[in-house]
Amino acid sequence: MEQKYTLGVIGGGVMAQAIVKNAITTRFLLPCQISVSEPNADKRVILTEMGVHLSENNRSLSQQCRYLLLAVKPQVFSCVAQELCDLNLPVMISIMAGISKEKILFSLRSTNSHASRSLNVARVMPNLACSLGAGMSAIDASTLSEDDKKFVFGLFSSAGMAAEVQEDQLAAVTGISGSGPAYVFLFIKSLIDAGIKHGLSKEESEIFVLQTLKGSLKMAENSELSLNELISAVSSKGGTTVAALDSFRKDEFQDIVERAVAAAVKRAKELSQ
Repeated sequence: MEQKYTLGVIGGGVMAQAIVKNAITTRFLLPCQISVSEPNADKRVILTEMGVHLSENNRSLSQQCRYLLLAVKPQVFSCVAQELCDLNLPVMISIMAGISKEKILFSLRSTNSHASRSLNVARVMPNLACSLGAGMSAIDASTLSEDDKKFVFGLFSSAGMAAEVQEDQLAAVTGISGSGPAYVFLFIKSLIDAGIKHGLSKEESEIFVLQTLKGSLKMAENSELSLNELISAVSSKGGTTVAALDSFRKDEFQDIVERAVAAAVKRAKELSQ
């Protein structure tokens, strides 16, 4: 069957929409170069507004594209693999959390009489900020050709930053980057709530907290000082910051963060088994 599309996407959820939208916005791809298979009517409306083609089923889509983005929930993948049986498959890009390349290849080969040939799969761990074009994506494309690797990195760079990692590092990336936005949102919410508790209105507390985080991030990115030096620069002996930092240390703040990341990494590894 003729390859009508550069990118086919199975699954049209939030992350798939973000990837597609940014690929179009940055002109990495044209809408006519993308086809998406998504059964949910509301999501299909959103995708239609982007101008992409909507495919009727996963089988036909996989035969009409050069690259196939697997953007379904991990628990749905076994059903998708069944749909792709007996087909010559394109280069695949998976954003399914916790599903290893070995698992993907095993599932596809066990249902696919054409899979004696090499199946090319890249794994990517993007994060939620891709929806604003400010995402962070970790990519293992080690088995792909240079041209195919260039496409994968271009696709995810259109949604923010992309960095190459080994597959065995993806669990760690999941713990700090994939899940990381939720930790940041929790910290922001906690600071806002604390401001309200001590007399600020919700609107006032949000302004102070959000701008403080924006400014702090900018300093962390651009200052020649280390993070420890920046902490010291805000701290005066016997002052308010030191009192707060002492409270953090007493409550083992760094250990709490490390344990939370460890829990996420452990779960990511469990999912890949």
